[in-house]
Order: sequence, then structure tokens, then C-alpha cells
Amino acid sequence: MRGFSKAIITGNLTRDPELRTTANGSTVCGFSVAVNRVYKDSSGEQKEDVSYIDCSAWGRLGEMISQYAKKGSGVLVSGRLDQRSWEDKTDGKKRSRVEIVVEDFNFVGAPRGDGGSSSSFGGGSSSMQDTGNDIPDDVPEEEIDLSDVPF
Repeated sequence: MRGFSKAIITGNLTRDPELRTTANGSTVCGFSVAVNRVYKDSSGEQKEDVSYIDCSAWGRLGEMISQYAKKGSGVLVSGRLDQRSWEDKTDGKKRSRVEIVVEDFNFVGAPRGDGGSSSSFGGGSSSMQDTGNDIPDDVPEEEIDLSDVPF
């Protein structure tokens, strides 16, 4: 049987993206996304948990992310999961990490001063795409309380 790997997360960038060039000349952008989760524990008390997810974007997509995304940006990221293993040169121990190799990247959240549209990178495209999803007139300005959402 052939496997399938797809991850979709939304959260905020924990730091400015870092663009590097590999020895063979490929560009890769590394960044981390903080994903918040609110839940109720066994006593009914509301708790919050944060997961930090490492991401990497290759080529033109990575270059565009490093140019436009900044620490704190609200993003939606989708891609495949990838596990890398290596031996730490300082102590000789085996290390591994799972990250999302980004295939699609979108800004989410409050408008960024660009007319209220969301911007999308990815899908193999080398240019920024406007989704054309302007904010409707009937959407309230105040922040939505996510604990009221039933799912």
C-alpha cells in the first residue's frame, strides 16, 4: 500500500522566516508556527496549550515567504510531513525532527493594510495570488471568541 501525508495548520509565526541557500544552490526558507489549542480539562477548567511546528519551504515559494511574512503573521500552511534524522556533531547522539514541507501558504487573520484580501502562495505557483475573497460587509469588526465555536 502506498502512504499519504498531508498536514494543514493555522497559527502565528514565532520568528521572522530565515532564508538559506544550500551547497547545490537551492533556496530554503525555515520558520516555525505556534498553534494554540483551547480545551477543558477533566474538572471543566479551560486550559490552553501551544504546539510549535517547524516548517520549510523550497525555491521560489520559500523566497516569497521570507520576503512577505514576519514574526506574528497569522498563516495557514499545508504540505507534507517529513522526518529527518542526523547525528549531532557535538555529542554524537542521534537526533530527529518532523516538519512540514510547505506546498501552500496563506496569510490569515486581520487585514494587513492591503485592502482586506487574503494572499496565497503555493500550488507550484511562483507568484503571489489574490484569492479575491474580500471581507463581506456583514462581518463584525470585533474579535471572534473561538471557545463559542462548537467544533
